[in-house]
Amino acid sequence: MAHKGERFVGKVAVLTASSDGIGLAIARRLGLEKAKVVLGSRNITKVRNAVELLRKEGIDAIGVQCHVANAEERKNLLEEAVKHYGGIDILVSCAGTNPNLGFLTEMSEAAFSKIFDTNVEQTPEYEHELKYDMPMKRKGRPEEVAGPAAFLLSDDASFITGETLLVTGGMQSRI
Repeated sequence: MAHKGERFVGKVAVLTASSDGIGLAIARRLGLEKAKVVLGSRNITKVRNAVELLRKEGIDAIGVQCHVANAEERKNLLEEAVKHYGGIDILVSCAGTNPNLGFLTEMSEAAFSKIFDTNVEQTPEYEHELKYDMPMKRKGRPEEVAGPAAFLLSDDASFITGETLLVTGGMQSRI
């Protein structure tokens, strides 16, 4: 999917959990719209492969090993972004839900442990059991989340705050 927009020229985007899936799709979309991207994820081999993939598409990208449950690695991710690109304009946490308000570097270890226990380590494998009785008759693709994420991160959404954008393929999500 080609994108010729340049909404993110001169911007630096740091993304956690971005070596594959939705995180990588968002990084790719931001990079195609001219952001410089910093990928962070636990598996350095996957990070390197993702950076190589993005660079082949002409995207200015670097990667840093970062398990977001580790405060030192979170700090290093941000420091590497600043060291390499001179600052950070966009921070996207793709690791899961985050019940804590505040800065990534100031979150307690306990809060991060709870996030990962709930959203990563204890999430059951269920994709093979999905029933396609929703309107779109299929599960969503990471790229289908990247477009709405890029919109919310852009100046086009500068007056949107405190809203939830549901990317559900028509599946009922509200009570």
